[in-house]
Amino acid sequence: MQVIQQHLDDAKCNMEKAYSFTQEAFSKVHAGRAVPTMLQGLMVEYYGNLAPMNQLAAIGATDARTLVVQPWEQKSIPHIEKAIVESQLGFSTKNDGRVVVVTLPPPSEERRKNLVKLIRGEAEKGRVVIRNVRRDHKEMLKTIQKDGVPEDEIKRSEKKLQELTDAYINKINDLLELKEADIMTI
Repeated sequence: MQVIQQHLDDAKCNMEKAYSFTQEAFSKVHAGRAVPTMLQGLMVEYYGNLAPMNQLAAIGATDARTLVVQPWEQKSIPHIEKAIVESQLGFSTKNDGRVVVVTLPPPSEERRKNLVKLIRGEAEKGRVVIRNVRRDHKEMLKTIQKDGVPEDEIKRSEKKLQELTDAYINKINDLLELKEADIMTI
C-alpha cells in the first residue's frame, strides 16, 4: 500500500539523518592531528544567542597540533575561548587580541581512551534516535491498521522496518569500530 510505503520511506530518511549526524559528530574527533572541522559546529554564546563557531570565525590548522581561530569581530574572542574550554574536548587556548590559538594535548593513552568514550556516547545517541524512529513508525502502522489495513500487510511492514533499523544500527556500529581503531592507532 502506498501509505505504508510512504511511512517506510520516511523512516529510512530519518534513520539516514541519524546516521549522518553520527558521522558528523565522529568527524570532529581526532586523536593526534588538528583538523578545522573539530571546532566548526561548536556552539558559541554571543549577543545572547548560540551560533556555530564557523559563523563567527575562520578556522585553520597551522600544524599537526595547533588550530587558529580568527574571529570576524574582535569582541567575540572571549566568547570563543569560553566555548572551546567548556566543550570538554581538552584543548587549551590563548589569544593575542586578534586570534585564538588552540593547542591539542598530546595523544596520550588516557586521552585516546577519553576520545573513544566520547565517540561511543555519540554512537549510542545515533542508535537511540534510530530506535525511536522505529518506535514512532510502529505506532503509525498500528494506527493505519485500525483504519482497515490487513494485519499481514502491517506485519510485513514491521519486518521491513526492523530490517531497516538493524541495517542502520550496524552501519553506526561499523563506523564506531573504524573510528575507535583510528583513535587508538599510535
